[in-house]
Amino acid sequence: MEFTARQLAELVHGTVEGDGNVTINTYSKIEEASKGSLTFLANPKYTHYIYTTEASAVLVHNDFVAEQPVSATLIRVEDPYSTLAQLLNMVQEALNPRKRGIEQPSYVSEGVTLPGDIYLGAFAYIGKNVKIGSGVQIYPQVYIGDNVVIGNNVTLYPGCRIYHGCQIGNNCIIHAGVVIGSDGFGFAPHNGDFIKISQIGNVVIEDNVEIGSNSTLDRATMGSTIIREGVKLDNLIQIAHNVEVGEHTVMAAQVGIAGSTKIGKNNQFGGQVGVAGHITIGDNNGIGAQSGIPNSIGSNMRVIGAPAINALEFARQQVYFKRLPEMANDIKRLKKELEEIKNK
Repeated sequence: MEFTARQLAELVHGTVEGDGNVTINTYSKIEEASKGSLTFLANPKYTHYIYTTEASAVLVHNDFVAEQPVSATLIRVEDPYSTLAQLLNMVQEALNPRKRGIEQPSYVSEGVTLPGDIYLGAFAYIGKNVKIGSGVQIYPQVYIGDNVVIGNNVTLYPGCRIYHGCQIGNNCIIHAGVVIGSDGFGFAPHNGDFIKISQIGNVVIEDNVEIGSNSTLDRATMGSTIIREGVKLDNLIQIAHNVEVGEHTVMAAQVGIAGSTKIGKNNQFGGQVGVAGHITIGDNNGIGAQSGIPNSIGSNMRVIGAPAINALEFARQQVYFKRLPEMANDIKRLKKELEEIKNK
C-alpha cells in the first residue's frame, strides 16, 4: 500500500508541514528509517534522530519545535504514539483480513448454535451449551469447554484453552497457548499429605481485554477470578484463583499474582513482578520490574524492589549500594586507625 503524507494526515486528522506529496509505503523506527517510510517521535530521548532520519515522514506532537532543519515531512498530531497504533491497526486489517467459515475436521457439540459470520479453524473443539457471539474468530486447535460464554468480536488464537463455565466479554483477544479456567492451586494438608480442594468457580473476563501468549488464569475455588474491562496482559503471566484485576490495568511479561489478591484500576506492572496472596493493591500505581509485593499498598504510588519500597527511596539506596565496597574499605581503615590510637 502506498499513500502520500497528505493522505495519511487526513486519515489521522493531522496537519502536514513540508512536502505533502511525498509517498509512504512502509513503517520504521526513527533510528532505522529509510526513504519511503513513516516513523514517529513520541519519546524525547529520541529527538536527536529526527534531524538525521532518512524517513520520508515523521509523526510528531502538535507542539513539537525543531531546533535544527528537518528534511522529513512532519505530520503534526495530538498523540504520535496512539496515532501510529491507529495506522498499524489499519495495516494489520488489510494484510490479515478476517476469516469466515468452518474448517474440517472440527467438532461442535450437538445443540450449539454458531453465528453465521464465525470462523472456526480445523481441529477446534466446542463443548456442550456453549454460547458464541457474532464476529468471533476461533483459530485451529482451540478448546472451548462446556457452558462457556463468548461475546462478540472475540479472537481466540491457535491452541488456547477455555475450560468449562468461563465467560469472555466482547472485543477480547486471547493469544496462542493461553489457558483460562485451569484449577487454582488449592490443597489442604492432612496427615502429612495434601488433599486437593476442588475448584468449582470460574473465570470472568470483561470487555476489551487482551491476554498474551502462554498466560494462565486459574478458576476460582468458589465464585470467580475476574479480569475487568480493558485489562492488557503480556505473555507468560500467572493469575491465581479468586484474583480480581481492575479496569485498564496492564502487566508486562512474567508477572505472577497469588490467590485472592484484589488489584485496583489503572495499575502498571513491570516484568517479573511477584504479588503475594490475600492482599489489596489500590489504583493508579506504577510497580517496577522484578518487584516483590508482600503486603497491601494504597493508590497513586511508585514502588520498586523486593520487598517493594517507594521508587525515590529505592533510587537513593541504590546510590549507597554501589558504594558498598568503597564504604567497607573506609570502615576497615577507620577501625585500623582506632586500634592504633587505642594502642598508643
